[in-house]
Amino acid sequence: MAKGSSVQALYELCRRTFTSSSAASASPQAIRKISALMDTITPEEVGLGDGLDDDRGLGFFGSSPFNNPNRTARWAQPITYLHIYECDSFTIGIFCLPTSSVIPLHDHPGMTVLSKILYGSMHVKAYDWTEPSFIARSGNSKNNPVRLGKLQKDTVLTAPCPTTVLYPKTGGNLHCFTAVTSCAVLDVLAPPYSEVAGRNCTYYHDYPYSSFSTGEEPVQPDKGEDHAWLEAIEAPDLYMRSGAYTGPAVQGELCFPGSCTII
Repeated sequence: MAKGSSVQALYELCRRTFTSSSAASASPQAIRKISALMDTITPEEVGLGDGLDDDRGLGFFGSSPFNNPNRTARWAQPITYLHIYECDSFTIGIFCLPTSSVIPLHDHPGMTVLSKILYGSMHVKAYDWTEPSFIARSGNSKNNPVRLGKLQKDTVLTAPCPTTVLYPKTGGNLHCFTAVTSCAVLDVLAPPYSEVAGRNCTYYHDYPYSSFSTGEEPVQPDKGEDHAWLEAIEAPDLYMRSGAYTGPAVQGELCFPGSCTII
């Protein structure tokens, strides 16, 4: 029974905080409350165990001779997504990453995202767009224009550690995850990606700042370490699958106008 569980508490707090009209503009106080709650959630509370003995990042599937990590190349092991809840205003889910797997650099247009590492270690590299924006183009006309981004984070996070928050224009809205060890991340996205609403996920490649210049923004040596040019690229072929979430189910109900529905 989910009543009283941390997952249920997270759902109820998100439901009160995010509505379809204000999902990305919740107050700092409300975001801090959600972040503080996520800080307390353990792998066991979402049905994962500690996950540390399973290098595939798939501890919830149990042992199988067909999934022996010694027989499968590490790069061929899937990232697994565990769906907990989704509505028009927010989603809750968990990404389980095997060692060395990567979720490439991507953005979160108009979104607020809270991420809590449940177990393991993960390298996070994150950028925000510079204001004002600077655009450059390479000599090769086949390449997309590149836009200047400022590095916000380039570090390894190891559980237990505080929940991180990114916002539409701050906090590292474009980020890349690399699993240093098998790890799992609890995510809240508000609002979620939506092609209809124009919130598509775009992937990027980052180039050193010295690679390009623009008439508006000449190359400056002092920006080399904390700025990069980001080029939009086609969505990569990610080896990702859906898994079975085995933690407490959300006990939901129809929400007030702006409305969440149970999925």
